[in-house]
Amino acid sequence: MADPGAQTGEPVPAGTGPYAPADRRILDRLGALRAADLPVRGGRTMAYVYDSGLPGIEELANAAAAAFAGVNGLDMTAFPSVVSLENDIVARTARLLGGGPDTVGTFTSGGTESCLLAVLTAREHALRTRGVTEPELVLPETAHAAFHKAAALFGLRTVVVPVDPLTYRVRVADLTAALSDRTALVVVSAPSYAHGVIDPVAEAAAEAARHGVLCHVDACIGGWYLGHLRLGADAPAPPPFDLAVPGVTSLSVDLHKYGYTAKGASVLLFRDAELRRHGWFAHASWPGYPVVNATLQGTKPAGPLAAAWAVLERIGTDGYTALSLRVHEAVTALVVGIADIDGLRVLGSPDSSLLAIAADGPGIDPFVVADEMRRLGWYVQPQPAFAGSPANLHLTVTAAMAGEDTVRKLLGALTAAVAAAAATGPAEADPAVLAAAAALDPETLTPEEAALAVDFAGVGAQGELPERMAPVLAVLQALPPKLAERLLPELVGRLYRPAGLTAGTDGGGLTVSD
Repeated sequence: MADPGAQTGEPVPAGTGPYAPADRRILDRLGALRAADLPVRGGRTMAYVYDSGLPGIEELANAAAAAFAGVNGLDMTAFPSVVSLENDIVARTARLLGGGPDTVGTFTSGGTESCLLAVLTAREHALRTRGVTEPELVLPETAHAAFHKAAALFGLRTVVVPVDPLTYRVRVADLTAALSDRTALVVVSAPSYAHGVIDPVAEAAAEAARHGVLCHVDACIGGWYLGHLRLGADAPAPPPFDLAVPGVTSLSVDLHKYGYTAKGASVLLFRDAELRRHGWFAHASWPGYPVVNATLQGTKPAGPLAAAWAVLERIGTDGYTALSLRVHEAVTALVVGIADIDGLRVLGSPDSSLLAIAADGPGIDPFVVADEMRRLGWYVQPQPAFAGSPANLHLTVTAAMAGEDTVRKLLGALTAAVAAAAATGPAEADPAVLAAAAALDPETLTPEEAALAVDFAGVGAQGELPERMAPVLAVLQALPPKLAERLLPELVGRLYRPAGLTAGTDGGGLTVSD
């Protein structure tokens, strides 16, 4: 029998479920750990998690995942079920997002892996078909960090293109100017995460094709939502963004976002098998079994695949269309409502389910507003200022929070948080800290200097975060990006103590600690 907490994603009440006392103690410990987390259901955590609000979805996903928990997708000849499920999911995704009879795809662990594979495939394609040995990745400054991770891992040089300071969309002329005979891939977003706007995909893809370059659309967060929204009666049609657009050669879309499936579910589509072939890894030059992978993983858990398939089957096209319309109505109401809150404004003109909210006038610090919102029971994600984008709050609107009453409560909480932030005043970075930081070189920074800088930011030696994050974010925002990137791993690293200092068990119920 499934555990009650596994169905809701929330802590398991003590004493529930048909478990032996030792097992119950283990589950109680997990429940106690989860109690410190943000809630993953109910729509009040407006980043990281996606909740359809539909009854029974969690139970179905958990049962499907459990049925396939022991299946290993590493060898599809041993487990042909994974091929059937993946083919079904890829076909459904291709039908929704402009695929044709030659479209192929790969089920991955998430958006980052899909983006990594798109870049890896493009690098190999450029080498094998055009002889490019020093590949470049051309992308807007609003492109997801996953593409920079891909470039770092796979040895591509990034050519970052600025976006329009008012619309936050990349300008095609700037993108075109960045193309060269070394360009392996052009990336555009549908939408960009930070502002929820869609880049001019059709124009960018046409220019890429004219230069003989591949073009990838990052629709990880928006593809499933936008693809179904345009099926709704009287729904606004998004700009063209999918594989039906000439010149678009690959597209990524996450199912664990607006497909509302369990975490670990994304799809990478390619225009045809010839292109996908460049991303496969195969190895037979060793005494073990022949290895062939379409993903970065070797062992590939089938639980997320089965859970995704089950949820897609359960909700169906009509269900997703209704959920997308529900979200669209909530976003429209939020844009209107936020405009009526003195001190806030929406950045750009959002094309999707994502909003970026900045301060409108002096005296309001978005980071302080975020702290106040968390105190009121809402999580809105702070986004530091970068280039032409001011500090702002990111809102991911999901179906679970899209009812009129919840929208009204969110607007009320924002109004109260802004008033509290105005009374508190902005979080200020200590000038002495910034002066000391200015003398640091991220390329030669010693561990001791990094530790001291993290201390100054307000993070404890054992990873203790302050109750309010606005002061920490103010420091990080004021630092040069390269220095902030050097310090962030130091900051997060403090959360993960050395093994000898971490309490746990030895598997037999004995506590292990220092």
